[in-house]
Parts: sequence; structure tokens; C-alpha cells
Amino acid sequence: MFIDETRVYIKGGDGGKGCQSFARTTNKAFRGPDGGSGGTGGNVHFKVDPGLNSLTYYRNRRHHKADAGNPGKKRADGKNSKDLVLRVPIGSCVYSDEGELLADLNATGQTVMIAKGGRGGRGNRDLVTRNNPVPRYAEKGEPGEELWVRIELKLSADAGIIGFPNAGKSTLISKLSNARPKIANYPDRKSTRLNSSHQI
Repeated sequence: MFIDETRVYIKGGDGGKGCQSFARTTNKAFRGPDGGSGGTGGNVHFKVDPGLNSLTYYRNRRHHKADAGNPGKKRADGKNSKDLVLRVPIGSCVYSDEGELLADLNATGQTVMIAKGGRGGRGNRDLVTRNNPVPRYAEKGEPGEELWVRIELKLSADAGIIGFPNAGKSTLISKLSNARPKIANYPDRKSTRLNSSHQI
């Protein structure tokens, strides 16, 4: 089934939480905090794939979330998560729920970031200050950006049908293809002129 419009939920990955730990020597003498910071969550990108021609992939896949950053460890920072890349056909437009145009993807290979991943929380090794040389806490990671977006695919026709109203253009298209144009008995110019002259 050909789909040229859909609505999906996307979310950047949450940042990893920082680690709270303390270094000790071989004789267990206290040496200070050594907890690492958490990794950054993955961003969500839309990328143009010239091999696609519809949004069918998103028909039953409405939720897309990037991976969270890895938590910090003792004497080591957590790894950043990989970005999530969502592929769309050329001519795709991404809108927010408020109708704001977020991206107009009209070039092969074009990539736009839509949702940013959260920053990782700092471990107690990075929270040392002059007033607090031994912090006994660590930060949580920040949540990633999340939003619903509407994707529309702009299409260009190789041929067009021109004719008077009620000539059967929409009916012909509906019979020759899987398109479902709006078919109705629209008033033509002649009848509109006659009605307006009667009203005068």
C-alpha cells in the first residue's frame, strides 16, 4: 500500500547516570572520588534514502527511540550511544504537531537532526570543588527530547489530466490506479452563472 503521510513519535536517548565511587590504595587508604560520568544518549536523525518512494515502513512502526547512554563506572566514563537514523524518501517534509516545518528533505543523502539525546550525568569525580572535595553523590542523566511529528511526502507527477468540472477526471484516476481522489458532483461555471443571474 502506498502511503504519503504518517504521524510518528520520536525520542532522543536518555543520558546515562553518573557513578559514585571512591578510590583506595592497596592498603585501603582513601584516595578520593573516582566515579565516571554517564554517556550521552543518541540523537534521532531523518535521512533521505533515494531507494525509497513511500512511507510504508512507518505504517506499523509509530514509535522510534534512540538508545540511552551507558552509565558511568568506577574510574571510567560511560560510552555515548549511537544515533538513530530514520530513512525517508526524497521530498519528505517533517512537521511538528503545531504545524511548524522542522525539515524539508529534498536532496539525496540530506540528514537533519530532529530529537537530541540527553546529556550524561556527571560522576562524583567530575563534581569535586574547592568547597566539596569529596562529593558523595552523582548526577542522573538528562532525558532526551521527545515529540510527535507528521511526515508528508511531496509527489511530482509525470503527467496531468486537464478538463472541465464533472468531466470524469477523478473517476478515471480512481479506476486506473490505487489512488482515492475525492469524487463529487461539483457545479460547473455555466450552472454557477445561471444561479447567480436568477438571484439578481
